[in-house]
Amino acid sequence: MPDRPDAVAEAEAEAALDTGLFAPVRAGVPTEAATGDLACLQAMLDTEAALARSQAVLGVVPESAARVITALARAERFDLAALAVAGRDAANPVVPLVRALTRLVAAEDPDAAHYVHQGSTSQDVLDTGLMLVASRTLALVLADVSRTAAALAALARRHRDTPMAARTLGQHAVPSTFGLKAAGWLQGVLDAEEELLLLQDRLPVQLGGAAGTLAGYLEYARLHAPSPAEADRCVEQLPGLLAAELGLAEPLVPWHTVRTPLTALGSALARLGAALGTIAADVQLLSRTETGELAEPAADGRGTSSAMPHKRNPALSALIRSASYQLPSLAATLFQVAVHDDERPAGAWHAEWQPLRDSLRLAGGAAHTAAELTEGLVVHSERMGANLELSGGLVVSERLAAVLSTDLGRVRAKAVVSEASAAAATAGRPLAETLADHDALKGVRTPDELAELCAPAAYTGVAGRLVDRVLDRFARTRPCGAA
Repeated sequence: MPDRPDAVAEAEAEAALDTGLFAPVRAGVPTEAATGDLACLQAMLDTEAALARSQAVLGVVPESAARVITALARAERFDLAALAVAGRDAANPVVPLVRALTRLVAAEDPDAAHYVHQGSTSQDVLDTGLMLVASRTLALVLADVSRTAAALAALARRHRDTPMAARTLGQHAVPSTFGLKAAGWLQGVLDAEEELLLLQDRLPVQLGGAAGTLAGYLEYARLHAPSPAEADRCVEQLPGLLAAELGLAEPLVPWHTVRTPLTALGSALARLGAALGTIAADVQLLSRTETGELAEPAADGRGTSSAMPHKRNPALSALIRSASYQLPSLAATLFQVAVHDDERPAGAWHAEWQPLRDSLRLAGGAAHTAAELTEGLVVHSERMGANLELSGGLVVSERLAAVLSTDLGRVRAKAVVSEASAAAATAGRPLAETLADHDALKGVRTPDELAELCAPAAYTGVAGRLVDRVLDRFARTRPCGAA
């Protein structure tokens, strides 16, 4: 077959790239490279190399062979696109990868080639590789989550007592503080961070052999061990050695059909998406033109419209929300395909790889974007105060009903406040004035007393103390103990 023109080959190569064109939340962020095809290939090669080194420690593989395998297990030595296509024949990329690595090692040291992938199976290499990718990616995600948490803590502390309207079902409810809102955001982020930190330390290597019995590893150990007991010892120690080599956890038993590590990852990443998506949703709503309480950090070209020159769209919030909407369905897929049949299913295992990688990518993009958003978030406290006054005191109707119950009784007080609230809203008058004119309150409360009761900033409950609780938790989670 004649060579195709260079332009055609280049076009096809370009078409094979996944640059994040339709996933801008993850495009160009640190986790993008950590989850790319090259990174996944390197993780599987790292697994093969670590397996050889671990077996060398046990005397099952010559140290010289382990050194050659390790030296040649570099992703840049392999044709990534060719491996992907060749993976169609085996329904996974490990089979052609092992062949290619074996050929590469054989060209350097024919004897060492006999020890490539010794006793192993495709699922051991791919599962361990995915856990390695997840571990490396989570380190990046958690760094951005930590930045986000620190920024939220600073906002909560700075605006501990900044009054604003709490909104329920889209309407003004009662007065609150922006510090409490930021503390609520922080609480969600800390919950997600805590779960991810625990999970990061528990990501296990996979080592089960063809069907989870480690029989292949044991048989090769018997070829080299001086006694059957020594061969048994080698197999018992191998998972721990492999885990130590890769910085992963040692599993109790092989988990070929017990997919807890993947479902746990999917769930934790979706939880992070929900926490960050809540922040983004609030920022998006509170930055509306008619609200104007928050604004995203400005940057050249960000938030512009292709049609309306005046617009400054909440682009960062939109990116985060796009990820938060997708992560739950990806987690659901990981749970759905966790129902594995026999000792190795056809299709269910294969259906996990891309959803897991997409989850890591989207969560990583959302976390990186959230750090940028929260670190530069602009708070218009004067607008918060002005908006709080829009209802003319109606936001404190709950307080009035409680306080006036000492004068009128609970039922009558609620009825009077309801009547006055309706009249104030209809006439466009302040609630304090309407109450002062109400017959039931004549001689009971002075206009000044009613005006004081209607001051929104004086009715924020224990918001400040709630903020302090979350800030205390934040401080306890940081090495220096400082919020």
